[in-house]
Amino acid sequence: MGAMRFRGPVLPDGESRDLYVVDGQVTYEAQPGADTVAEGWIVPGLVDAHCHVGLDNHGGVPDDECERQAIADRDAGALLLRDCGSAVDTSWIHERDDLPRLIRAGRHIARTKRYIRNFAHEIEPAELPVYVAQEARRGDGWVKLVGDWISREEGDLAPSFPAQAFAEAIRVAHEHGAKVTAHCFGEDVLPGLLEAGIDCIEHGTGLSVELIDTMVAQGTALVPTVMQLDNFPTYAEQAGPKFPAYAGHMLDLHARRRETLMSAYEAGVALYAGTDAGGVMAHGRIAGEVRAMAELGMPADYALGAASWRARAWLGWNATLDEGAPADFVVLPRDPLADLSVLDEPTLVVLRGNVVTRR
Repeated sequence: MGAMRFRGPVLPDGESRDLYVVDGQVTYEAQPGADTVAEGWIVPGLVDAHCHVGLDNHGGVPDDECERQAIADRDAGALLLRDCGSAVDTSWIHERDDLPRLIRAGRHIARTKRYIRNFAHEIEPAELPVYVAQEARRGDGWVKLVGDWISREEGDLAPSFPAQAFAEAIRVAHEHGAKVTAHCFGEDVLPGLLEAGIDCIEHGTGLSVELIDTMVAQGTALVPTVMQLDNFPTYAEQAGPKFPAYAGHMLDLHARRRETLMSAYEAGVALYAGTDAGGVMAHGRIAGEVRAMAELGMPADYALGAASWRARAWLGWNATLDEGAPADFVVLPRDPLADLSVLDEPTLVVLRGNVVTRR
């Protein structure tokens, strides 16, 4: 294919430019004879920083369903996915130029009978270092721990493993060159994880002011999955008859979610956008997560950056569409910083220099 030209403001700086795509890369050198493919607002490829390609409500899914999930994300403009745990091997997606770039965390690691059935390796504390090393080798630089889940004995959220076991798991992961993130709904699991130097917290509804300060000091990231938090009342209702303490706790966390997450934002914690797609959450909804972050009170440029240029930099990809950058971007018909709803209607999506979606 010959050179392609795209015209319009290029975010995040918003400077109007002629952007050319040649051999899968961005260039601003004029290309004689290049076809003008689209005009509009040009945004670096979106990022879903917490999703699960390869899962549905019952566990792992076949390759054709994995493909459908990845295409749904791609067509919504999410061209870089951080997969936070999958029950199937999705490494084959790396070989498909038409599917999003994928950063895998291997399979979830949870406590025996303390997570969603068929999702995770369910193990005991003594086994944790071995499984962490295994998933560090299998993944793409991340390991996913289930930090807390409902304990039938306690009738409420409780840490999945002792703090010392978590600390050893994080040490082993780092020794193997992998970062660690953890599912954390409640309060009790967070101090030990942060003291052990965890790299990222998922959800984070149990954070306190003191723990937020620790995250800022250590550079620990937070992916709040705001749309997922809206399901807490449903989870409380489902579990309420058998576990009333858990139900009340989930309702309290839900009631405090805006205060908690905005405190993290205002303190300077780095927040990134993730949909938690897979299971109860549908793929292809990154636009909704960006809007949900903005509706909490975060500025539009922060919320969009959390799903584009800032998230790309955090995950080790080009933050901006500079000369020679991979041509992964979305073209929008209007300024998304003035109206985030335009993220639902991209004019087209370019991945690896190819137009993969056009409306």
